[in-house]
Amino acid sequence: MSVILCTAGYDHNIRFWEALSGICSRTIQHPESQVNRLCITPNKRYLAAAGRHVVRLYDIASTNPNPVMTFEGHSNNITGVAFHCEGKWMVTSSEDCTVRVWDTRSGTQQRNYTHLNPVNDVVIHPNQGELISADRGGNIRVWDLGENRCTHQLIPEDDVAASSVSVASDGSLLAAGNNNGNVYIWRMYQNQDSTTLLPCRSFKAHRLYLTRLLISPDVKALATCSADHSVKIWKIDPAEEYLEEPPKDMPNNDGKSSTTLNGLALEFGKKPMSTNATSFGRVIHPVPNGTAKGEVTSVPSTLANGEVADFPGERPLPCETVLAGHQRWVWDCAFSADSAYLVSVSSDHYARLWELSTAQIIRQYNGHHRGAVCVALNDYSEPR
Repeated sequence: MSVILCTAGYDHNIRFWEALSGICSRTIQHPESQVNRLCITPNKRYLAAAGRHVVRLYDIASTNPNPVMTFEGHSNNITGVAFHCEGKWMVTSSEDCTVRVWDTRSGTQQRNYTHLNPVNDVVIHPNQGELISADRGGNIRVWDLGENRCTHQLIPEDDVAASSVSVASDGSLLAAGNNNGNVYIWRMYQNQDSTTLLPCRSFKAHRLYLTRLLISPDVKALATCSADHSVKIWKIDPAEEYLEEPPKDMPNNDGKSSTTLNGLALEFGKKPMSTNATSFGRVIHPVPNGTAKGEVTSVPSTLANGEVADFPGERPLPCETVLAGHQRWVWDCAFSADSAYLVSVSSDHYARLWELSTAQIIRQYNGHHRGAVCVALNDYSEPR
């Protein structure tokens, strides 16, 4: 299949769509629970559906409605799911306050990282060596797979749930959104020995809850979904975002390193370690002695000259367009490979395909009987 588009939600059905015609080509029943998140493996062979306690893996090319593998271990809603670039392992986040790493060949759990609050989202850094998770207490944590510990903690707003995180495909930016409708963006500087996060922007994106945000594949746009029934597209200008030079105290080592995740050979493009980390509004949290349980120590963050790397003030990205058409909360979105189109899903039961240059609805996917809350799209010409 050249284009794989699927949606799911509270009607306990996963639907596959012909993207151009809008026809539902296949339906998989998921009677055990609602489906919270969907993710397609980079090779387009499998679809992961995250439900209340279990992730089920389905063969996309098969007509078999039963999963080929299940991943059991969470004790509450699973809120995030993502795959290693070669599909060797999968990461999940859950309202049971954990982030877990799974061997996709055996279905066994390999790692278990703990938050103090329910976890709302998790993503894999493009270097494949770090996980970034966000929780209901407003904490954003960076987990180093090589060191098997939490290396950074960011708290944009105290006690305001961080609802979504996204990392640029080139690893240059980290974005997070929260329940106040605010967006926070950090620059990420990295080499073999260190990761440094510097505050870049923060702004009010929506007047109501921000449910999902996503940086486009070409790193030129940021999409934000909200309870205000809209999706907003914000322009990222790399020429402006990268004007600031990396801190002078960063090591200058390049190269590759490898580690083993319980027998799974993982090639990390660059192996991150703890250096500076900052918060918007107040100074925190490199974690020199962090653990897999997320036990962290609050330590002021400084640069080489001793100055605090603090938030420079509200700097909104330019809003390119507002995609208005949904009648209820918009829960999730997915960019096309060329970043020219976006699919959104809503409590109004519909999925919509938008052409971003015109802000027009190109296709509408109608079939869910209750709210559609998650979408997965893979239209890459080659496996990623």
